[in-house]
Amino acid sequence: MAKTAPRLSPDEIKRVIATAFEDVPPYNRVMLEHGIGHGELVALLKRELTPSAYKLWAARGKTAKAPTKRNTWPHGR
Repeated sequence: MAKTAPRLSPDEIKRVIATAFEDVPPYNRVMLEHGIGHGELVALLKRELTPSAYKLWAARGKTAKAPTKRNTWPHGR
């Protein structure tokens, strides 16, 4: 079952959307700053954005790369 979008004021919705578009990957900062999980964010954006804007945002999330681990070998190998 899909998560329901949280009830937020119009100003809060604007801040969440702005954070979602700025963050790469787009879920981490939204969760930390606004306490909204992945499913809730998706439901909120589907409700608030136009279909084309939502697709653009979703495509960003798919192409975002998580940070990779650096080689921690002590001799630089």
